[in-house]
Amino acid sequence: MTTSTFTVTGMTCEHCVGAVREEVGRIPGVTAVAVDLPTGLVTITSETPVAEADLRAGVDEAGYELAS
Repeated sequence: MTTSTFTVTGMTCEHCVGAVREEVGRIPGVTAVAVDLPTGLVTITSETPVAEADLRAGVDEAGYELAS
């Protein structure tokens, strides 16, 4: 298992958290997603490391932006 943390910008409410959790959770291999709204930190647990492009696509699909 691999755990990684990244920052998502633009989230302002629990709906935002749910949208990010749902979209990132759809990435193949992701087994858990934890979102901390106040800090914008998203921690994912996955079977293998997830490509940044896949993370970026999932966050974009939710309507937010993965910080560089």
